[in-house]
Amino acid sequence: MPALPQSRLLYSKGRLSKSKLIDLYKGMLLPRMIEEKMLILLRQGKISKWFSGIGQEAIAVGATMALDEDEMIFPMHRNLGVFTSRNIPLYRLFAQWQGKASGFTNGRDRSFHFGAPEYNIVGMISHLGPQLSLASGVSLAHAMNKDQKIALAFTGEGGTSEGEFHEALNVASVWRIPVIFVIENNGYGLSTPTEEQYYCKDLADRAVGYGMKSSIIDGNNVIDVYSEISKIASKIKKDPQPWLVECKTFRMRGHEEASGTKYVPKKLMNAWAKKDPLKNFEKYLLNQGILKNSDIPTFANEIKEQINQHLEKAYAEDEISSSEQGESKSVFKDYQQEVVEPRSKKTQSLRMIDAISEGLDQGMKKHKKLICMGQDIADYGGVFKITDGFLEKYGKERVRNTPLCESAIIGIGIGLSLRGYKSMIEMQFADFVTCGFNQIVNNAAKLHYRWNHATDMVIRMPTGGSVGAGPFHSQTNEAWFTHTPGLKVVYPSNPYNAKGLLLAALEDPNPVMYFEHKALYRSVSQEVPQSYYTLEIGKAEIARSGTQATIITYGLGVTWAKNLVESENLDVEIIDLLSLAPIDYDTIKQSIQKTNKVLILHEDVEMGGIGGELSAYISEHCFEDLDAPIFRVSSLNTPVPFAKKLEKLFLPIDRLKEKLSQLLEY
Repeated sequence: MPALPQSRLLYSKGRLSKSKLIDLYKGMLLPRMIEEKMLILLRQGKISKWFSGIGQEAIAVGATMALDEDEMIFPMHRNLGVFTSRNIPLYRLFAQWQGKASGFTNGRDRSFHFGAPEYNIVGMISHLGPQLSLASGVSLAHAMNKDQKIALAFTGEGGTSEGEFHEALNVASVWRIPVIFVIENNGYGLSTPTEEQYYCKDLADRAVGYGMKSSIIDGNNVIDVYSEISKIASKIKKDPQPWLVECKTFRMRGHEEASGTKYVPKKLMNAWAKKDPLKNFEKYLLNQGILKNSDIPTFANEIKEQINQHLEKAYAEDEISSSEQGESKSVFKDYQQEVVEPRSKKTQSLRMIDAISEGLDQGMKKHKKLICMGQDIADYGGVFKITDGFLEKYGKERVRNTPLCESAIIGIGIGLSLRGYKSMIEMQFADFVTCGFNQIVNNAAKLHYRWNHATDMVIRMPTGGSVGAGPFHSQTNEAWFTHTPGLKVVYPSNPYNAKGLLLAALEDPNPVMYFEHKALYRSVSQEVPQSYYTLEIGKAEIARSGTQATIITYGLGVTWAKNLVESENLDVEIIDLLSLAPIDYDTIKQSIQKTNKVLILHEDVEMGGIGGELSAYISEHCFEDLDAPIFRVSSLNTPVPFAKKLEKLFLPIDRLKEKLSQLLEY
């Protein structure tokens, strides 16, 4: 059982004015009264779910009022006071909870999982920990702008067990990011008490391990919360550094209303009820003569009238409607790419690795707010030397070595985008992206659909086998991301399209996964324009014309297909997809109408690979043009082996010749 609290709340108003104290009181009264009304509506079935913050209002209200209105705050489930303290029109909150259009997510997110960028509030995802990294990204942008602004993120005591909490604290400390992390330690993670969540005495003690400063606050004392957060904010604006704040409080209702509180001992519940932040503060203000008895019903009646008026406005709004086209268009920020042709006809012979480096270099010159982040990319130049020399050109602020914290770095990239920055994040190997998977597929990919913010980020993914690197440095995992709405996925096959697609990806305001095959880095050279140019994302190219059959492939598969077709002198067309999300289906249809036979080749394993999606599309849309079954050639459904002979058996190169022969003879 969590420890019993001290029985009394001790207030010291210090230099706070009467008007500020009244504001803090009314700031807590408003969310309390809204909650009481919402609980009634929940029982009436007029809202679907509710996470109650009754008894915790002092934290949300005190912390929010301590920040400037243009400073971003990252709330959690029980932080209604954040939204009310930012003076959001109540009808918009009520419409949000009813899934109506004047809410903040067009009916796509419920309860408190929403962002209100115009009020500098960024909504959470259900995974709890990731928003700490986003707040770090926002604060990093402020630090680079030297504008003396910060961000604040909430988490719960349960969220401190997640890896992202530790990654965020570590990176923020190493980079001296001026950000405040607030832990609402309210006794239970759903039904799990604190003694089953962590073993240390105070969660604030964890700051020591990261070289951070920390504070412990009575989270039910609104003066303490407001004063301490104000003091910390003032300090870290002048002396950039992160700060961990633990607010001791208690959750007086269930994790959400359906779960109840039967698991909480009555003795504990009664003890915390005596520390109600609103009632105790009200009593203190009355005793101090700051609040009159007549003020209390006056304030309550004003708020009640306000709630009822805004509820009527929300109720009067029609149910939300949309269309398949409307929903699909909302996944990405509307962006019409303008393909840039090379200004000069001058070319130079470049290997693929050099073309990627040159493209990134030209991107850094064009986009002054483009930040490169990755392990060993600064002084060392990256394990593949793509960013060699970038540190000297662009400095430590724009070329950042990162700790081994893939998830936090991606989260920081998302946060940077909230303040107008672009980011390029290099996965040292594509395999390592698993450590940042949640931030990519649940945060970056969904933000625009949820509340109209596009994550301006490119993640570079050195990928693929043929290099004898074994199961953890050789995977081709592009299919993980083509399945995720909200991500664009490109996969160049040669130096020319590697540079053009990278520059296009850096221009695109949406998140782009950029796959680059390690085996192509130094094995292919090509004449590449010296000047800046882009290729169209979503457009395939005919890598080789033919009439007997069509091979659809990408990446290293283009080289395999060309080598086979040319060595056998076959009249076979080869489509280089270049983009895997979106896919250029028009080029595929036109080719199949000409050749009437198709083989799909990819290095990824067969099960769940993109070949299955292409096969389904062709069967549905090109069936009458086919003179043979659709053939697929892929790697074996095993992990990637290390030994050369086993890797050769795993890869589809030898099977390609056999399958293509069968197709042509069909």
